[in-house]
Amino acid sequence: MSHLIYWFRNDLRLLDSPALLAACRQATTLTPIFVEPEANAITRWGWPRRSPLRQRQHAEALIALDAQLQVLGSRLLVLTGPAAPTLAQAVQTLGAASIVCETIAAPEEQDVLSELRRLGVSVQEHWQSSMLDAEQLPFDLEAMPEVFTAFRHRVEKAKLIARSPVAAPRMLPPLPTSLPALFPTADPTLIPTSLASPLSCSLPGVSQAQGLEHLKQYFGAGYAQTYKLTRNQLSGEHFSTRFSPWLATGTLSAPTIVQHLKDAESAQGANESTYWIWFELLWRDYFRFIHLKFGRQLYAWRGLRAPDSTHPFNETTPLNSPAAKAAFERWAFGETKNALVNAGMNELRATGWMSNRMRQIVASYLIYDLKLDWRAGASWFETHLLDYDVYSNQGNWLYIAGLGTDPRGGRRMNLEKQALEHDPKGLYRAQWTEQ
Repeated sequence: MSHLIYWFRNDLRLLDSPALLAACRQATTLTPIFVEPEANAITRWGWPRRSPLRQRQHAEALIALDAQLQVLGSRLLVLTGPAAPTLAQAVQTLGAASIVCETIAAPEEQDVLSELRRLGVSVQEHWQSSMLDAEQLPFDLEAMPEVFTAFRHRVEKAKLIARSPVAAPRMLPPLPTSLPALFPTADPTLIPTSLASPLSCSLPGVSQAQGLEHLKQYFGAGYAQTYKLTRNQLSGEHFSTRFSPWLATGTLSAPTIVQHLKDAESAQGANESTYWIWFELLWRDYFRFIHLKFGRQLYAWRGLRAPDSTHPFNETTPLNSPAAKAAFERWAFGETKNALVNAGMNELRATGWMSNRMRQIVASYLIYDLKLDWRAGASWFETHLLDYDVYSNQGNWLYIAGLGTDPRGGRRMNLEKQALEHDPKGLYRAQWTEQ
């Protein structure tokens, strides 16, 4: 037993956090830490890593997490800077024996752990972000079916169910008594004031408590019973489950959602729509397991395609010329020749949200009509989406580009058809282009 650091990475919750429970079992004293990137962090493409809306939402999630920790006699210490050296310094300052955290199987996140270990820091990882238990899959990850339909058939044939969510800890090991003296410059609230500053628009709350209330209301009102009929709408009330902001901030886990789904099916009946919620959570798992299989390959210019493969993406222009940069900016700021695309991009910047259908439409336009680098589009989504998830974002962009495991080799959309089917009266376009 010793002093440990629990590093909150993406899952900002206490309920259903196996990694946190593992830390609690081992530690005599425990310091919960979150490392906030520097405010001026930018992407390789030259824009901020997170929009003001994303920063604000994330700060609110951290504030809510800190409040939960206070109930258990602890606090959340938020440090700012590059993750690996910042954590290594905290380990040295606190005399911590190890860091415990969740596993994130994306290249940048894996690089941080590699750097920590090179700096001599002991790190214990725990996989916890999937709905299914990875160890119960009916195949080794190296032999995982690469096409989603084959993956789904194997999972359903094996009758796999979501893992049971674990309870939140009833108490946490105490903070070390030396903590205030060791970090005398920490803000009293432990949340950087620059992140907690108000913005001019209101955002949906993403605390764990608000997420659980949303589940109660959504399933209690029976919206799940008609989900498949409404899921392709571009806007409206309750057409989407809107679970994604809580999943993205890790304030709710997929097994917790499935638990509420199964309770609703028992009370109200199961149908094709309730199955479709499970189906889409399974897509979310698929993108996670594909990362465990392919890792860094999923972030390459050609994705999983061989260099000599014939594919429309071979014609794509990276953002290495003034013309390409100008075309990308017109897409990003809703100034293209297509009103539907413009509406979607305006909604994204204004609200941090777009429907799933619109995400596919604007991605298709960037890749196939503008012939620009799909990775820049994925990065723009990372900056702005309040429900940004590294696995799903990368997986969906690869899917549209035909550079992942999709057997059709790309998903170019007929934008005129999409407008006629999903915005026949032009209401969505009018809402988001008449600003």
